[in-house]
Amino acid sequence: MRYEITGPMAERYDEVLTPEAMDFLVALDGRFAGRRVALLDTRRARRARFASGQLPDFQPRTAEIRQDGSWRVAPPAPGLVDRRVEITGPTDRKMTVNALNSGARVWLADFEDATAPTWDNVISGQLNLMDALDRRIDFTDERGKEYALGDDLATIVVRPRGWHLVEKWIRIDGRPASASLVDFGLYLFHCARRQLDAGRGPYFYLPKLEDHREARLWNDVFVFAQQYLGLPQGTIRATVLIETITAAFEMEEILYELREHSAGLNAGRWDYIFSIIKNFGQWPEFVLPNRSDVTMTVPFMRAYTDLLVRTCHRRGAHAIGGMAAFIPSRSTEINEVATAKVREDKEREAGDGFDGSWVAHPGLVGICRTAFDRILGERPHQLDRTRDDVEVTQTDLLAVDKTPGSVTAEGVRANLDVALRYIDAWLGGTGAVALNNLMEDAATAEIARCQVWQWLQHNTPLAGGGTVTLALVRPMLAEALAALVEGRVGPARERAVAAAGIVERTAFDEYLPPFFTTDAYVHHLGPTG
Repeated sequence: MRYEITGPMAERYDEVLTPEAMDFLVALDGRFAGRRVALLDTRRARRARFASGQLPDFQPRTAEIRQDGSWRVAPPAPGLVDRRVEITGPTDRKMTVNALNSGARVWLADFEDATAPTWDNVISGQLNLMDALDRRIDFTDERGKEYALGDDLATIVVRPRGWHLVEKWIRIDGRPASASLVDFGLYLFHCARRQLDAGRGPYFYLPKLEDHREARLWNDVFVFAQQYLGLPQGTIRATVLIETITAAFEMEEILYELREHSAGLNAGRWDYIFSIIKNFGQWPEFVLPNRSDVTMTVPFMRAYTDLLVRTCHRRGAHAIGGMAAFIPSRSTEINEVATAKVREDKEREAGDGFDGSWVAHPGLVGICRTAFDRILGERPHQLDRTRDDVEVTQTDLLAVDKTPGSVTAEGVRANLDVALRYIDAWLGGTGAVALNNLMEDAATAEIARCQVWQWLQHNTPLAGGGTVTLALVRPMLAEALAALVEGRVGPARERAVAAAGIVERTAFDEYLPPFFTTDAYVHHLGPTG
């Protein structure tokens, strides 16, 4: 047997990890594992070039693809024609029911940033999707409230984990399996026919892509998987998250590689900014102000979103806007301020040409829908708005130094606090965490710890005096940890201390790890947390 399952087999896990499904994962691994490793090597080499002073640009060798105005992506698939509101969240049982019932057109069922990838979360998430498609899922909360599926359900779009991650509880030929192929393969194997029988299809969101060759790998995975399972070519559809700076320079090429399977592009705010810091954080012209100052309307972010809309609509693809992470509060005042901001953001996106946008909570679905209804009316999208007025250059995409704002001691403290609290929850098995009336995921912790690292590297001046140094941040982290562990004992206390250690290693050292999740997953995350 070429595979080994080392994770514990809880009730019904054998329905997911069938011999036939595992054979499919082995086939995917045998065909694509080597290419995945080679592309990860390419990422490391690219980052080294950036460290030596090279900057990304639009590639001359792919200019023909960009200049050829004749090609288009496949027309929208059933269930993906109207995407004016999409809700995102993990695949736990309660979220599955609430997201499908939310009134959103699409649910991004997230195995990536909104899920702490414990063995239980990964496999039970697959079971929940299978049960949802069989309409046999329900949930009763601790207060006795019952949740069940309604009649008008969102289209499921699954986000597998990124190419850089592994699934340590499944080994193939002695190696941990690719987490991307595990999440993708198990869902496709069990749910493709279920989706087709329901009049939709197996749809995916692809995270963390860095160039068009990674999109080509996904496309080849799709072609092979469809052949293996006897699905018509083009059945699979995928929306790519443009959440790395290098992918922003290759949007057309990414659409081209996936053109028979493409469902569009999405603008991912925090991961995109995180990518810029990760690649260019050592250069003073790329130092960013407080996270709260880096909005979607600052020049370099505006260039990125305008280019995304133009690129998508030029090729007949949907352009999906970013996340509204607010969680409705019991405070009327907080709700009024926050919902006004959400409304403003969604109206701006609709006005800019986006075809839909993300929310993190069912309570925001109506606000987002209303904003897009005002622009779209009865139309399902605005693909006809080609944004020919947009011209974006390399300089525009890299104009980080034109971002207004400042670095404050409170901004440093806020980043350390949110990184610590998020990682603590993540180590406990929760990947979507409510912090300060926002639903945060791993991208928030990544940008928070990266900003602290960047400010330390440059001894960044603080508004009001002083600079960002280890002498400043160490006591701040200690204070945040003391507040977090108050009243905790045993494993819960140990988990918080471990989270503080991860923040220290990934934000205070001279070397910046590309992701906190890779090392933390291997060394800290057990089957249940």
